[in-house]
Amino acid sequence: MTNLAQHLRPDLSDARLARRHRAERRFRLTGIAAIALALGVLALLIASILAQSVNAFTETTIALDVHFDAAEIDPQGTGDKSVIARADFQGLARRAQRERFPEASGRRERRQLFALISSGAGDTLRALVLADPTLIGTTRRVRVRAAADIDSLDKGEIRRDAPVRRVSDAQLAWVDALAAEGRIERRFNRAFFTSGDSREPEQAGIWGAAVGSFFTLMVCLLLSFPVGVMAAVHLEEFAPRNRMTDLIEVNINNLAAVPSIVFGLLGLAVFLGVFGLPRSAPLVGGMVLALMTLPTVIISGRAALASVPPSIRAAALALGASPLQTTLHHVLPLAMPGMLTGTIIGMARALGETAPLLMIGMVAFIVDIPGGVSDPATALPVQVYLWADAPERAFAAKTAAAILVLLAFLACMNLSAVLLRRKFERRW
Repeated sequence: MTNLAQHLRPDLSDARLARRHRAERRFRLTGIAAIALALGVLALLIASILAQSVNAFTETTIALDVHFDAAEIDPQGTGDKSVIARADFQGLARRAQRERFPEASGRRERRQLFALISSGAGDTLRALVLADPTLIGTTRRVRVRAAADIDSLDKGEIRRDAPVRRVSDAQLAWVDALAAEGRIERRFNRAFFTSGDSREPEQAGIWGAAVGSFFTLMVCLLLSFPVGVMAAVHLEEFAPRNRMTDLIEVNINNLAAVPSIVFGLLGLAVFLGVFGLPRSAPLVGGMVLALMTLPTVIISGRAALASVPPSIRAAALALGASPLQTTLHHVLPLAMPGMLTGTIIGMARALGETAPLLMIGMVAFIVDIPGGVSDPATALPVQVYLWADAPERAFAAKTAAAILVLLAFLACMNLSAVLLRRKFERRW
């Protein structure tokens, strides 16, 4: 009786209640601190990537007074574009440099002078003439892309006072002379978004890798989504509950946790070794990523089907619908938003995978933009890997910029999954 009286004392009850409230406040503050720490680390990571990628979105250009010599470009005056395209436009750009700096007479000095502009300057001039043949025989001031070292010098990545640097004193003098005349200008680097890969950092772009990723994800989606939905429907709605079904379910759950490189080894052994499919092609990459994504699609599809209330099935069956009609006409449409959400999340994971693509040869250096699923290609995460491993310093900014583009794609895919779920989800 005494213990019960002490237990029911108001002062002891208030003390216990206060302790519980303090513990709840500590738990809430701990959760808020954990979220703040995670957001802080994420902001630090993104800020670091942004700081490194800024220079990749601009390029340094040099204005040259180029004489489009008709004898060099179109000797016969036929206007044939095939003849014009074979002309030595890089030589015209170098001639303009020699005319601006005639004091560079020695072989070594001329080599240093020609190193001021990109090796793709000739392609710029060629494109201008092919677009406007009336330039032939005239002298125009044309802006061409500066070489990677000059671009790094202009952006402050190469210090002028460094005892050892990649830019010589003569090149510094020429750059200063061009800058004093207003011939050096920094512009938005459109080529980064419209060009393929290149050995020269100033010419490298992500468009080839982006197209390769698109083709790879399309193959992955076309294979994994219908197969995953059909497997989920069969296992959840029609398959009998026996040991075989349990074994299949366990294997599906285990496959969802298998490291992605194992699927790459499977693709290397089966798709390339047995079937002889083309190496470094989006077709093979999509098939490998489809195998990796399939367990996620099946698991999310079964969860979506299980979330549909049994009363929907019972009502359809009571009105005379067959089990197949009940599933296809009533259950599946209601579960489709959840299936789409799981599929998009699985595709986002596939977009960021690198290991399985490395195993099937998509790490190759590809310059041309792929035109189909069987053409040689690479992907965005593999492009990041290639640039991060490149020795040229200018590729560091390209790497960070490619990471930002990849993160933007991933954020868009996850955002679309959230929006689809909010728009089509039904609460029962």
